[in-house]
Amino acid sequence: MNVLKKHLKNLDVFDMSLVKLSVAAFVLFLLKILPGFMNWLHNTNAWWFIGAFVIFAIRPIVRWFK
Repeated sequence: MNVLKKHLKNLDVFDMSLVKLSVAAFVLFLLKILPGFMNWLHNTNAWWFIGAFVIFAIRPIVRWFK
C-alpha cells in the first residue's frame, strides 16, 4: 500500500481524470468488439447500474464532505 501511495503523490487531478477516461474508452471498446457484452448490457435492468454507482460513490462522497 505504501508503494501505491508513493506513486499516487506524483499524479494530479488531470492525470486521474485521464485514467478514468481511458477506462471508460476501454469499456466502450469491449462493448463494441464483444457482442456478448453488448447483449448483457442491453438485457440488464438499468437500476442495477444505478445501484452500483451509488455503492461505488459512497466512500468518495463521504470523504469529500468530511
